Amino acid sequence: MKEYTTDQLRNVALAGHQSAGKTSLGESLLFATGAITRMGKVEEGNTVADFDEDERARGLSIYTSLLPIEYQGTKINVLDAPGYVDFQGEARNAMRVADAALIVVDAVSGPEVGTELAFDYAAEFDVPVMVLINKMDRENANFANALSMLRTRFPGYRFVPVLLPIGAQASFSGVIDLVSLKARTGPGKDSADVPADLRDAAEEARLELMEAAAEADDALLEKYFESETLTDDEIRQGLLAAARDPHKKLVPVFAASATYSIGVLPLLDALVSYVLPPSERRVAVQAERGGEVEYLEPPQTDQGPAVAYVFHSHTDKYGTLTYFRLFSGMIKGNDTLVNLDGGHEERIGQLMTMRGETQLPVDVVHAGDIAVVAKLRATYTGHTLASKGFTKFVTRPNFAAPVYAVAVHPRTQSDSAKMGEVLTDLTNADPTLRWRQDPALKQTILEGSGATHIDIAISRAERNGVSMDTSLPKVPYLETITKTASAEYTHKKQTGGAGQFARVFLRVEPLSEDQGEFEFGNEVFGGAISAPFIASTEKGVRQALESGVIAGYPVRYVRAVVYDGKMHPVDSKDIAFQIAGRGAFREAFMNAGPVLLEPIMSVRVIVPEENMGDIMGDFNARRGRVLGMETEAGRSVVRAEVPLAEMQRYSNDLRSMTGGRGVFTMEFLRYERVPAHIQQEIIAKAEKAKEEE
Repeated sequence: MKEYTTDQLRNVALAGHQSAGKTSLGESLLFATGAITRMGKVEEGNTVADFDEDERARGLSIYTSLLPIEYQGTKINVLDAPGYVDFQGEARNAMRVADAALIVVDAVSGPEVGTELAFDYAAEFDVPVMVLINKMDRENANFANALSMLRTRFPGYRFVPVLLPIGAQASFSGVIDLVSLKARTGPGKDSADVPADLRDAAEEARLELMEAAAEADDALLEKYFESETLTDDEIRQGLLAAARDPHKKLVPVFAASATYSIGVLPLLDALVSYVLPPSERRVAVQAERGGEVEYLEPPQTDQGPAVAYVFHSHTDKYGTLTYFRLFSGMIKGNDTLVNLDGGHEERIGQLMTMRGETQLPVDVVHAGDIAVVAKLRATYTGHTLASKGFTKFVTRPNFAAPVYAVAVHPRTQSDSAKMGEVLTDLTNADPTLRWRQDPALKQTILEGSGATHIDIAISRAERNGVSMDTSLPKVPYLETITKTASAEYTHKKQTGGAGQFARVFLRVEPLSEDQGEFEFGNEVFGGAISAPFIASTEKGVRQALESGVIAGYPVRYVRAVVYDGKMHPVDSKDIAFQIAGRGAFREAFMNAGPVLLEPIMSVRVIVPEENMGDIMGDFNARRGRVLGMETEAGRSVVRAEVPLAEMQRYSNDLRSMTGGRGVFTMEFLRYERVPAHIQQEIIAKAEKAKEEE
């Protein structure tokens, strides 16, 4: 690929809701510029962007694809980000390295949940936004309705059409460029006069565009007040200034049919004109992870320190490809950079860019460009690579906590030996995927953003050599007590030789959460139990804490006090007092009103207004407490507290209730007592499982 300097680069993230046509748009952009000679289709599994076998099998984008497009002496790095909610971590990272967001909206459905998420991510990273109302060829497509819905849903933004559609649905045949007031019909480049029946609408829309352009620049505004008009170049000047500044909240709106390549060339012109060159990007950095954010101010040039952020990793049977955005500086093959997160050096091998899965070697990467390198030693998604001496980290997105979990079980001994390594590789590549060993539950837990997210991870693990089965994770209940109680336990064993003897009197008391999870006290006087055997008794009690008493769950918020006992001068041993301490604790615990505690989650759900009733009723059925309801730009937000036991598969149920238009976040809040009838069921199930073992 030809070498492009910083001011010849544009970095654009394609974002939006699932099925809005982002991948098809990427295909159309490649076709319009001659990068490919035949357009693929998502349903046929032959697009450039969706090259992974999971993507082709499921007919949806899972990973961010890089599509470099050469047009008018400019390289536009198009990042086709997934719209499916389970893979919003990829979309968020794509937005982190973009200089503009082209948010694609379906001309029939209008803005949906994925649209809102895209606007949120753009605001998080101060990325200017443009909107494409796509699929104008679809039945029931309506540009005006989609534009009106955008304005209602996002009242803080000013949506200004730059292209108007000529016709709609089956009669969609072109677009009107409101700056030049010329028509662009079909996929071609030729301009024509505006159709007579659309002249008035075009003049009115152009006036709105002119006013928006004037407001972006004081000199233009003064001229507009004096003459009530601006030249085409002045409109472009004002629109460019407004579109490149995210704080002005002006959103240029375009119309197209990616499937038929109508409106795509005018869109390409706009990407070249209105997207901020990477040299003008402010780069958010931190002296330490989680610390105060500061900025590398523009211009970003080749002469600055090399500062790169890894936003994506793709591993297949041939190895791992690391995708990065070079924010500052210049690098060549065989250069050495420091991984600030790992604290080690990485030698950069052959540099390349990717067009889907096709590797295109490059000799040098200039400031602002996006590139790929293979075979880095230990560099993962979210890491910062930099020149020696540069010590600040590029800020990472704040990813939402996982909302879906499975327990994973290796199928064979060989799978068991490799499972941890493969899971670590998966989570290093995807920050929204997490795994952990839960000693209390004795399970390996894999957590992600939804069922599809987890299914893809399991599939990828199998291709990497580890087969796993999954099951519903156990709920991490806790056991505690509600009152004070005492017990005495004597352990006595005589086998003909040296025996075992220990007697322990023990009291248990409930603790509040702020007092701690467990305390051990000693009130023995007069040497009834010696200090070494007091320690043995405590050891036995602590053994009972983790194995539980009533249902096998960890014991918390309890104080255990040894207040009397008895020793034997010959037969008392460490093991005897461990057994006696454990037995006394269990008996006292059973006398102290034992209860189970369950985790309560704070849940926030965003759904269309028409689904509000279903969500409320569903929460009531899940033993939830609704704390509040509010409306935000035409969508309903419900806040509730719900037991984790009732939320383990909520992502599936929410998708069914809302047709995929609802999203939620969930985080741990506190522990509460389990209702008595449910506690009985849990204990009975635990006893049955113990018998079966």
